[in-house]
Amino acid sequence: MNDILGQLMEVLEQRKSVSADSSYVAGLYDKGLDAILKKIGEEATETVMAAKDGNRQKIVYETADLWFHTLVMLSHQGLTAEDVLQELARRFGLSGLEEKANRPT
Repeated sequence: MNDILGQLMEVLEQRKSVSADSSYVAGLYDKGLDAILKKIGEEATETVMAAKDGNRQKIVYETADLWFHTLVMLSHQGLTAEDVLQELARRFGLSGLEEKANRPT
């Protein structure tokens, strides 16, 4: 796994045990899944708008926000970035059409 993803996941796990008023992430955890999902939705919209504007720096910035909040959601759900990377590795080499056809219904 990319080192920064592993380090970030460690910090996100640590934030589960601190006071909600001492950490932005702890505050999100305290507000619950709906608040985290709302933030992901906001960040996804901002990422789409940045891409439409074509500003490369803003695209990277907003994508980082989207990824970050997605990692918060994964951590909240007891999952890790490694879980997602393993799924991507499993799909590697499959055509998108083949992978989609093999999904359980």
